[in-house]
Amino acid sequence: MKVIDTHCDALLKLQAVRFEKRKLDFRDAPEIETNLKRLEAGNVGVQFFAIFVNPEKVTTTDQWKHAQDQAAIFHEEIVEKNEKVKFIQNWKDIHRLAPDEIGAVLTLEGAEAIGNDLEKLQTLYQMGVKSFGLTWNPANLCADGAEEPRAAGLTKLGREVVQLNNANEVLTDVSHLSVNAFWDVMKLADYPIASHSNVRAICDHPRNLYDDQLKALIDKKAPIHFALYPVFLKKGAQAATVADLCEHIDHVCALGGEKNIGFGSDFDGISCHIDNIPDASGYAYLLNELQKHYSEEQVRGFAYQNVLNLLPS
Repeated sequence: MKVIDTHCDALLKLQAVRFEKRKLDFRDAPEIETNLKRLEAGNVGVQFFAIFVNPEKVTTTDQWKHAQDQAAIFHEEIVEKNEKVKFIQNWKDIHRLAPDEIGAVLTLEGAEAIGNDLEKLQTLYQMGVKSFGLTWNPANLCADGAEEPRAAGLTKLGREVVQLNNANEVLTDVSHLSVNAFWDVMKLADYPIASHSNVRAICDHPRNLYDDQLKALIDKKAPIHFALYPVFLKKGAQAATVADLCEHIDHVCALGGEKNIGFGSDFDGISCHIDNIPDASGYAYLLNELQKHYSEEQVRGFAYQNVLNLLPS
């Protein structure tokens, strides 16, 4: 059974070591939780790779260059050097993958890199970005993030970005938005997605979603993908089990969202892991455990079929 994972931070790790004058081999570097060897072991059929420029560590003047560097790493180190990895330029490309191939989708987490320059946004589209998260946790020129105390919504620029995403069949990711920004996006976005968020009713964390937000995503036929991160599964926890994840799955199913559920692991961006799922290879264990609680058809949906049904056609 294949898996489609809608979020990881491998590009940030691959870039970070370069500043130390080192280079990691994406094929098998132990530091990369989503390296090729582990993706294959976990039967991951499509992996989304996020461009992420930390606004708390990278100065405004350097953010665009950092984003371009990560896009170059995606193309040069992940796609071009690995015959089995195929660049997903159009959503239909996913359906053309051979059984032994892995689709690679380029995404953006946080609009800091473009500033207020929509030409840079167009450049990102040309580079292949297919999913766009307007914020990380703080505020930027597009919107307020999940941990911004002001908790405002979209700016005029943010609304323009969402409309351009619509025109280009690019997903608009709500995972790091403030509550008000979330609702602004839901009014405008043709293709919303929660790429790596969990249930706030179970774990009260600013990165998780309230029930009314989850219901809005369900009503709009948007993917709701769970992060495999104990901090988002259990309040204050640094460890979790598949049973804890199942609580989140059951909650969304009870809201009517069984056909929206998927996974966005957040591998390479998290500091602790679900037991026996330390990296992408752990998907084999996860799916086996899920089949003890859910039907094979349900697990197939969670693993890949739901998001295939919901992506732009």
